[in-house]
Amino acid sequence: MPKPKINSITLYLLAAVSLIFYFLYLGMIQPRPKNNGAKLTEIKAARLMLEAEKITFSCEKKRGLQPEKNFFDLNKTGLIGLEHSPLTTTLGNLEAKRTTTNPNMAALLVHLLEKAGVKEGDYFALGASGSFPALILASICAAEALKANLTIIASVGASQWGANNPEFSILDLEECWRLAGFDHYHFLAISWGGEDDSGREFPEDLKLKLREKAAHLGIKFLEGEKFQEKVQKHLYLYEINSPGGIKAFINAGGSLVNLGRDSSILELPPGLANVKKLPPPEKRGLIQEMSAKGIPVIHLLNIRSLVQRYNLPWDPQPLPQPGQGINWPEERSKKSSLYLFVFSYLFVLFLSALVFPAFIHKKHGRILP
Repeated sequence: MPKPKINSITLYLLAAVSLIFYFLYLGMIQPRPKNNGAKLTEIKAARLMLEAEKITFSCEKKRGLQPEKNFFDLNKTGLIGLEHSPLTTTLGNLEAKRTTTNPNMAALLVHLLEKAGVKEGDYFALGASGSFPALILASICAAEALKANLTIIASVGASQWGANNPEFSILDLEECWRLAGFDHYHFLAISWGGEDDSGREFPEDLKLKLREKAAHLGIKFLEGEKFQEKVQKHLYLYEINSPGGIKAFINAGGSLVNLGRDSSILELPPGLANVKKLPPPEKRGLIQEMSAKGIPVIHLLNIRSLVQRYNLPWDPQPLPQPGQGINWPEERSKKSSLYLFVFSYLFVLFLSALVFPAFIHKKHGRILP
């Protein structure tokens, strides 16, 4: 009785199987956009942010600050500050600041928070610098849309074109948003920001004015502590104000307390991040401390890479409408999935090569040419 051997039909079958798995592989390793566009909660967050920007611009105008003359704020959001001011801490990127004013940034945060597991009623935390006030607003709008609870600690210092106007600092923005009726967030405290978060680079009269403003709003100023003491103080405030625990942590900007003092933070990609390295405790910032506790981290820095990763436009003019052009990538290509894929391919290939010729031989009693 002749042994079954591979024939031309079997070769065609193996080629077809290989082709099918090839296309499946392409679908697995490449980002696949969602076909149904933005979710309702994402669109709601974006609409809230667009409306809040109009409110912010109007609030600034009512204070006689003439935001319509700010030619840096091309889209009239009220969220783009000055090139230079006594409250400026470092250099900034104007295009990056304007990019974050896209209302769909709030939709992105809804998307990322849901991927992190945040649900209605949950608490999540935001650590932010005054450099990106639009990201603070986007976080607030995401909390409103999700009906989740947001706790915030921000720094009043800001880089160029952030909330660096002494007459319209992050404290003034908070006052405007509070009066507008946003109520799913709580500003826990404020810090100075800047080189060592001490505020020593700011004029004393400005520091006095900011302290008075914070006291008027009932916001505590955090100052006068060493680096690790500050990190632990921030962590403590987040934890005691988050019944049920912190479900996610958002870092917005380059605050030292959030980033820590280890160079490994430079390798952390923007977006929903996987913190692979935990430095020694004395070098850890809030990003590493949260990650060590198993809390998902959303890292909002390096804005160009952020928008490239999530398919948002760079420095759009005019701003997109809520939900317009949203096309989130699906995160894929996990090692375990790839291993399973390769194993499945080899297994199917083996069965095709072994079983099909035997089946043909048994059915026809001969080997097909």
